[in-house]
Amino acid sequence: MKVESSIWLPSVCCLLSTAFCLLLYGCGYTLQGRDTLPFTSVKIGRIENKTFEPKLEDKFQKALADELIRNGIMISKSAGHVISGAINDFSLKPLSEKEGVASEYRVIIKARFFLTSPDGKVKELRNTGVFTVSFSGSGNIENIVAAKEQATETAMRNLASEIRAGIVYGI
Repeated sequence: MKVESSIWLPSVCCLLSTAFCLLLYGCGYTLQGRDTLPFTSVKIGRIENKTFEPKLEDKFQKALADELIRNGIMISKSAGHVISGAINDFSLKPLSEKEGVASEYRVIIKARFFLTSPDGKVKELRNTGVFTVSFSGSGNIENIVAAKEQATETAMRNLASEIRAGIVYGI
């Protein structure tokens, strides 16, 4: 009995992993490696903050640099490709209230970003529209401000992830 199970186990594992690979391939997923990137370095150009929310451009630049580096694209001042754009709107909207006081908020960020290639062609990067992150606003004002800051940084990371996806997958 022990001999039979040891023979079948590797066969079943091999069959399952083959089925899993076929499933991924059939769904359009691809593995992205450094050798399949459209370029290996990029310059982060001017990021305009057209809102009244301070330091959004700094938070976005940090989030974008982290996201690109984590995915194999280096940041270089001498790179031929340049990412630039603007954060056009930042709003904080109450989603729900409790006893007449807002208890949950939504951070909405609207932005547009572009990739300029070394030959001067400009391409708008995908899904650079509205990014929404909700957070709870109960407690004292310090907790609400801290939650808002964290939600803002999450929205910046989501935006950076979309920019990276637009670059890597050419969408």
